[in-house]
Amino acid sequence: MEKAADSLVNPSSREDSVTWKDYVQITKPRIIQSNLIAAFGGFWVASKWDIDWLLLIQVLIGCTLVMASACVFNNYLDRELDTKMDRTRERPTATGKLKPSHVLVYGSILGLIGLAVLLLINLWSAILGIVGMFVYVVVYTLWLKRTSTWSTSMGGVSGAMPPMIGYVAVTGEVDMGAWLLFAFLFLWQPPHFWALGIRRKEEYRAAGFPLLPVVKGVKRTKLQMIPYVVLLIVFPILMYTYKYTGMIFLVAGVLLALVWLIICFQGFTAKNDEAWSKKAFMFSVNYLMIMFLIMILDTATKA
Repeated sequence: MEKAADSLVNPSSREDSVTWKDYVQITKPRIIQSNLIAAFGGFWVASKWDIDWLLLIQVLIGCTLVMASACVFNNYLDRELDTKMDRTRERPTATGKLKPSHVLVYGSILGLIGLAVLLLINLWSAILGIVGMFVYVVVYTLWLKRTSTWSTSMGGVSGAMPPMIGYVAVTGEVDMGAWLLFAFLFLWQPPHFWALGIRRKEEYRAAGFPLLPVVKGVKRTKLQMIPYVVLLIVFPILMYTYKYTGMIFLVAGVLLALVWLIICFQGFTAKNDEAWSKKAFMFSVNYLMIMFLIMILDTATKA
């Protein structure tokens, strides 16, 4: 009753306080930014510096709208649970600042336009966009996030779509290059997110999310990060073997993954889990940016 009453307090003033920034916020701009870099990287690898700039712009617009739509639906579905976490309780959907019906319409419009843009590129781009949205909204947000520790791993499927979309927009087919880019993002996400989960495990526990650090503990989570990072060592080797990138990316990619692996092992002797997890999280963010930058630049040797 208190919550219902609170939502009815000064509804007109609450509606008047809504700005465009609130609608931007629920699209999760930081997530879109990192995923656009991935889409850009996939596009560049497939293009090998022979860039169709209009097509690139179309890819980035389509990916932006589709990802924004998925994030809006995520905020809509999580609006009750978001009130239980310090990190999310001020989201416009959690505070009630944005009406749920408006959020649904907003997300639907973004998704429809985004998928239409991708469909104009080719069928595979649109299919991958649909897969990404479905996994993130239905499989991850609506189902596994609330019921299973597998949510992080399965959620990685949606996060691995942007580089594939960028790649198939150029090639028109899902070949080895597309699958390697998928594997890269799929493997990167769990250790990246689990580092954040260790830092905020009490928030996730309070919200009722069965995240791995909450259910299995911090030590088990640290242990489970290792195989993902080990497999990331293989990625630059395969990219070089199949001649998508050159020697620079091979050496840098292996070294960066080894550094990340060392950081993971340091977690078992760390005296402060919060400090270590912050270090691991920040490295994972920088690792992704650097890897795509080197990947893009070293593609020149294969042009």
